[in-house]
Amino acid sequence: MRADDELSIGDLASRTGLSVSAIRFYETKGLVTPRRNAGGQRRFLRADVRRLSFVLIAQQLGFSIDRIRRQLDRLPEGRTPTARDWAGISRAFRRELDERIGRLTRLRDNLDGCIGCGCLSLRKCALYNPLDRAARLGSGPRYLMGDRADPDPA
Repeated sequence: MRADDELSIGDLASRTGLSVSAIRFYETKGLVTPRRNAGGQRRFLRADVRRLSFVLIAQQLGFSIDRIRRQLDRLPEGRTPTARDWAGISRAFRRELDERIGRLTRLRDNLDGCIGCGCLSLRKCALYNPLDRAARLGSGPRYLMGDRADPDPA
């Protein structure tokens, strides 16, 4: 391995915007695995910049560190991941993000109407949730959770 393929922890911190302590934390969680040089200093692969950037983005999107680690474990060891490798771990996140976007869109579009929560405080509730029929579907804001108003009260 060439020396310019490796980064010190300080260089990695500078490139990612993370603190050195944050990088050490991510190391303890198995998200990056540096090697040690003869002097015991951590040496990270240049590809770890992307790994940690992925971690930051995934955390901002609400994914747990454990979930992120499981995805990163799918990347190859001993070589820099390719675009194809990254596409593979992105597919599962993409599906979940699409589901979240759908839920957020429903929330945005329907929050001002009857949401099937059972409060019956809006005039629309008498039309969409008469006598709180949504309660049969479970607790919470049933219509925002994806259930449909039942047009047939029987």
